[in-house]
Amino acid sequence: MTSIDDTPAGPALSSLRRARDRFLGGRPPGDGVPEDLAQAWRRARFFGVPRDLTAPPRVRPPVGPPLLAAARPALDRVAPTLSGGMGLVLVDSRCRALWSGGGRYAGTSADVAGVDLSEKAVGHNSAALALRTGRRAEVHGPEHFLDLWQEVSAVSVPLYEPAAGRPAGAVTVVAPLAEDRTAHPGAAIAEATAHAVETELLGRARPPERLLLDAYLRQRADGAAVVALDGSSRLVSPEAARLLSHETLTRLERRATALVRDADTGPEGARAGAPEENAGPEGARTGTPEENTGPEGARSAAPEESAGPEGAHTATPEAIAAPEEFAVPDGAGLTVRMSRLTHGGEVIGAVATVCPAARRARAAERHGHDRLPGLVGTSRPWRLTVSGATELARSAEPLLLIGEAGVGKTALARALLTLRGSTAPHVVDAAEQVPGEVPRWCHALAEGQGGAAPLLLRHAERLGQSDVAALLSLLERRPAVPLVATHTPGAPTGPCLSRLLDILSARSVALPPLRERVDDIPALLTAFTGHPSPGRPPLTWSLDARRALEQHTWPGNVAELAHVVREVAERRRATGPVRREELPYGLRVPPATRRLSGMERAERTAILEALRRHGDNKARAAESLGIGRATLYRKLRAYGMDQA
Repeated sequence: MTSIDDTPAGPALSSLRRARDRFLGGRPPGDGVPEDLAQAWRRARFFGVPRDLTAPPRVRPPVGPPLLAAARPALDRVAPTLSGGMGLVLVDSRCRALWSGGGRYAGTSADVAGVDLSEKAVGHNSAALALRTGRRAEVHGPEHFLDLWQEVSAVSVPLYEPAAGRPAGAVTVVAPLAEDRTAHPGAAIAEATAHAVETELLGRARPPERLLLDAYLRQRADGAAVVALDGSSRLVSPEAARLLSHETLTRLERRATALVRDADTGPEGARAGAPEENAGPEGARTGTPEENTGPEGARSAAPEESAGPEGAHTATPEAIAAPEEFAVPDGAGLTVRMSRLTHGGEVIGAVATVCPAARRARAAERHGHDRLPGLVGTSRPWRLTVSGATELARSAEPLLLIGEAGVGKTALARALLTLRGSTAPHVVDAAEQVPGEVPRWCHALAEGQGGAAPLLLRHAERLGQSDVAALLSLLERRPAVPLVATHTPGAPTGPCLSRLLDILSARSVALPPLRERVDDIPALLTAFTGHPSPGRPPLTWSLDARRALEQHTWPGNVAELAHVVREVAERRRATGPVRREELPYGLRVPPATRRLSGMERAERTAILEALRRHGDNKARAAESLGIGRATLYRKLRAYGMDQA
């Protein structure tokens, strides 16, 4: 819950109720509502969820789900111990309820099997949020979209199977809403139950699944970027997730499926798969076949992670076959090394490690980056993005640049159009809603047979119906049109715009947010500082200030950083490097000194945002949050923000 004041909690709940009523009445919810909560309400409205739903809809329940079989012993132990009207619910990966116990889950019957708790069916709820984020989630009272759950608090913890890279389900504890608390009383119960269920899942894992997990953990022991696959599930290390695109992971999955399917043809036959499926990520270190085999090696790399119940290590792999290497088409010279994992004479999966790029690949990558003027940054995520975009821009076909607001989509688009050597582009910003601009360009291009200037289309998500129709018609007649469009995901799209975006996404590049390329912050600071005014020294930054900037989450990305630099330069009267104390309040606040609950993180974020909006004026910030100044100071001390 986005709690603003916890003594008592009533005002915060009341403000959320008022905001929800405003939203459901067709008005903006107001500044006090976190953006992620407002977006969840908007999604529910987009999905057409009726607020007055009397009970969640039902879908066909799965027959004999393995998750329920593994979880039932733990659930049966925990449910009788619940008190105070609390209930326990288990959902699968599709957010279908499989089981409930303890108190009645509000709005459902005693038999919950098949109840659909997905966002598309019932709107914002903790189970759907936990499955989407992969983290514990709490949703309280008025945060729910349905009237049905306005007096319900819920906390959900995702469940991970041993060889699954995504949640297989979630455990939810529900309780009546209490006005005088901010933390869910069942959070510890949900965490303990989820741990017990995951332990049971680990003990029930089949030997091939355990062997795949052990091989993954063994390769991860030294921090390598690893992907383990068996054709039906995959484990992706954080390092590999940063380096590899979704398309590359999908290719790897298809390759692993082909290896398992074609194992009876022998190694050579298994390697003769379709060339497109051989594309994979860049790599990390891979042990030799001798190092990768044997039960002792599997246990010594990560004994605590791979140790399971008695008898869990009932089989060991005969071998991890000699690896094969291949390049990643969208990886700017990166290569992947994939090894087949065999057991009992059969291929049971594959382990892929991202290999260091060859020196010539890195040189080519730098060369491609240097050719684009006006771009700043040398971090790996940024270089990979620019290299991929440069490769796509070599042909005069439509290109879609996707990313959060402020990541630099327009700057990259201008650089790519300069690279093509074409005439100055015609720039249209759909957010400004200039009528007729896009249809006129489409008509000029169609009539001039290529004589029209290329189009740089900003904010494609804001296109009007006539603009979308003109573009679809032109793309149908002439697929290779000189168009570079930018798209910021998040807003609902109609069917026609969705079709246009689907067509453009065939040649698209996703730009990383600034929080994923913090190594570029020093270079960006230098670029944004520019030349000082006459008589003033150049702006430099202390190590402490740079550390504070690197710790910030940057929801506004590069555009927000540029604004901060301008603000500091305009306000500054001191000399010497900029110190942490001179940064805006939300930037100079150090990270939390303790682990915060979901509600505490939301509250801390809301306080920081209020202080930022009101120029660090605590009186105005407290007023906008609906709390007294004394309460705000107390919360600043509680979160370690009072020394900022």
